[in-house]
Amino acid sequence: SARLPVYAMVAALLFSESATEAALVFVGAYLLGIAAALLTAFGLKKSILRGETVPLVIELPPYRRPSLRNALLTVYDRSLVFIQNAGSVILMISVILWGLATYPKLSEENLPSETAEQVATLRASTGADAEALHQHADQLVAQAELEHSFAGRLGRFVEPIFRPLGFDWRINVGVISSFAAREVVVSTLSIMYGMGDETEEGTLVETLRRQKRPNGSPVFTTATCLSLLTFYVLAMQCLPTQVVTKRETGSWKWAFLQLGYMTILAYTAALIVYQSAAALGYA
Repeated sequence: SARLPVYAMVAALLFSESATEAALVFVGAYLLGIAAALLTAFGLKKSILRGETVPLVIELPPYRRPSLRNALLTVYDRSLVFIQNAGSVILMISVILWGLATYPKLSEENLPSETAEQVATLRASTGADAEALHQHADQLVAQAELEHSFAGRLGRFVEPIFRPLGFDWRINVGVISSFAAREVVVSTLSIMYGMGDETEEGTLVETLRRQKRPNGSPVFTTATCLSLLTFYVLAMQCLPTQVVTKRETGSWKWAFLQLGYMTILAYTAALIVYQSAAALGYA
């Protein structure tokens, strides 16, 4: 599941020393998702999808050993249909998201003065640790470039919206990028917090735990972690699902309705979780 990297990251942030409590995070997340699906189905049945239950009678054929040839042909046919109908849209939106995270370009000559000084110092290093220091310099450059990009600017622009959920602008960039595929939030956060493409769980968790807000308080408190987990459990962050919904229903209306409803639900639930946890002293 694409949720697993997010669940693993949050579980490690909350309960890295207790496998039992970390497992409870996984179980609780999946139970929350199941409960939300059942309640949503019940609500839709009683509202916009109201109607009488139509009996369905199907005459089942006798059981036979499946044909490998027919199975492979079916897989090929459905895969081809998906690539033709959904693949082009997915590719287009993925390119747009890549462009938002890449442009406008920031040359090293235009780096913020503090970052430029750090990069120059690191790249001038020699000795046994020179390679590691040079890699750290590259990470600082990548972090500055992402902050300067349209995605980084958007993260800061929407910060007032997500601040009640406990998210800072770097988390916002991860949330925005993960609307194409939720698992990319882990790699995005690793870049935003200066780790480059390094996403090894232990190192990432240790780095995230050290992050501070401008007032000196930790970024990833218990309240923020629970809020982030709740948001990712309930939000629609899977571009292929959106495209398939459009293909199956023949209209973008249901795809956008699905996206809007699940985003609002995720935001509201995460808001309640964060504010409740903060009121109990976990912020």
